[in-house]
Amino acid sequence: MGIRKKTTKTPPVLSHEFVIQNHADIVSCVAMVFLLGLMFEVTSKFAVLFITVQYNVTISTSGPEETPLNHFHHGIKDLATTFFYMLVAIIMHAIIQEYVLDKINRKKHFSKTKHSKFNESGQLSAFYLFSSGWGASILMSENLLSNPVSLWEGYPHTLMPFQMKFYFICQLGYWLHALPELYFQKTKKEDIPRQLVYIFLYLVHIAGAYILNLNRLALVLLVLHYVVELLFHMSRLVYFSNETRQSGFTLWAVLFVLCRLLTLSLSVLTVGFGLATSENQGFDLSEGNFNVIFVRITVLAAICLTQAFMMWKFINFQLRRWREHGLTQNLKKKQVPAKSKSKKDKANGVNGVNTNGADSPRAKKEKSS
Repeated sequence: MGIRKKTTKTPPVLSHEFVIQNHADIVSCVAMVFLLGLMFEVTSKFAVLFITVQYNVTISTSGPEETPLNHFHHGIKDLATTFFYMLVAIIMHAIIQEYVLDKINRKKHFSKTKHSKFNESGQLSAFYLFSSGWGASILMSENLLSNPVSLWEGYPHTLMPFQMKFYFICQLGYWLHALPELYFQKTKKEDIPRQLVYIFLYLVHIAGAYILNLNRLALVLLVLHYVVELLFHMSRLVYFSNETRQSGFTLWAVLFVLCRLLTLSLSVLTVGFGLATSENQGFDLSEGNFNVIFVRITVLAAICLTQAFMMWKFINFQLRRWREHGLTQNLKKKQVPAKSKSKKDKANGVNGVNTNGADSPRAKKEKSS
């Protein structure tokens, strides 16, 4: 992310610089239009599509006291809700940047490279912390961790509780907001391809699991992945404040490999074995059933290729760090003899003459001989 310099000059209205400097205010006004639409009967039906979660289904629980439970399924109207929460994500991004990260940057006086990486890690740390905590609370409330069989049992999982559906809407909204942020934050051209790759991977996997009704498996894998990524970006923030503190990267490296193995294991167990042995197999778009061999192979292939790509990037990153560390150690070893030699010459004098003008002991010995 680039550095936004504050200038006293006001850029022309609707120019690129004007939009970049005031994008948070512009987006806030657009979001306020939808909120104001709730106040009027004519526009309330339209505004509700963007603000509230759609496709509500009421289910009565069996028992002595029947209590209605609200569940939700997905549909085309979720695009409008995702768009609204994409606007909210842009506003929250600007608030964290202006009131937290920019203040720290002014105190630390980071270089341009560190400034960009610090902003990226600061934003992602806040998101990963919020998302992993929220996702973990959903896993606990739905008992998905204590009962792993529920990941595939009863598929298709077309009905979701409110928290789970809202979680996926917010996830899609956040990663969609990352696309215009490339423009708003003046991202360097050389950094855009890297960021586009991981934004695209997040959107494809989250949206794919959401559409294919694999939301339970996706929730577990997202929380697992977000916890490891949170550790990496927190370690990078600590490293920027004190470069001697690198123990967090070692712990992250171990957990990163374990996370990849656990992700593959859960995916193969759920998709490869659980759904393959399920009684409810077949393709039925109206019921949301995609339990056919082609879809299962495609899902497993996408997950395996993504994990392989991440491991390849991880290995290259570690090899680069080891090479840089080796070069640094070699330079230090070469500098130590040079320094010791210069100190010895300074003590004995150059060419047998001390710096105070008197002959050194070595020179006196040569003269006497």
